[in-house]
Amino acid sequence: MSVKERKERERAERERLIVATARELAEQQGWDAVTTRRLAERIEYSQPVLYSHFRGKREIIGAVALEGAVEMAAAVRAAASGANGPRERAAALARAYLDFAERNPAVYDALFQLDGGLAYAREDTPEQLKDAFAALFECLAEVAGDGVHPGMFTEVFWASLHGLATLTRAGRLLPEDAEPRVELLVDRLAVA
Repeated sequence: MSVKERKERERAERERLIVATARELAEQQGWDAVTTRRLAERIEYSQPVLYSHFRGKREIIGAVALEGAVEMAAAVRAAASGANGPRERAAALARAYLDFAERNPAVYDALFQLDGGLAYAREDTPEQLKDAFAALFECLAEVAGDGVHPGMFTEVFWASLHGLATLTRAGRLLPEDAEPRVELLVDRLAVA
């Protein structure tokens, strides 16, 4: 291995460490606890080293969001692949999405609540975010119904899931009613 390759590998490892540490700290104490100073202390590198990877907290949030998008897409696809039939896939997708949001609140916030400097719903949207939407679309397009634009249907279904996840987490909805809400959502929106 050349010196250049070794340095690139070490840089990538440091970047992964920064992102993993930021994510861990955010999940434990919230995003307000994530500062470059605290990250530098935890990973035992100087703040200038952090700034050589990320210009600040916003970019770190963006990196956590991209990592989370990959994980969410995988969770949704795995859940949907185990279901039989379009409506069952839609319900499995909904459960997987809500479960992801509940198990990973800081990552979910990085994806959908905080400014990570990422473009959404544009040409320059990062591939990880496009793929997360594609994971929803792959399953939901088949239950959109005749004459309904499948992309728009996916957006509305996703918005409903996001609302359920956000309101449940904020204590505005009873968590024990999560399954009946999923059933109602699928029954009312999924046509196939």
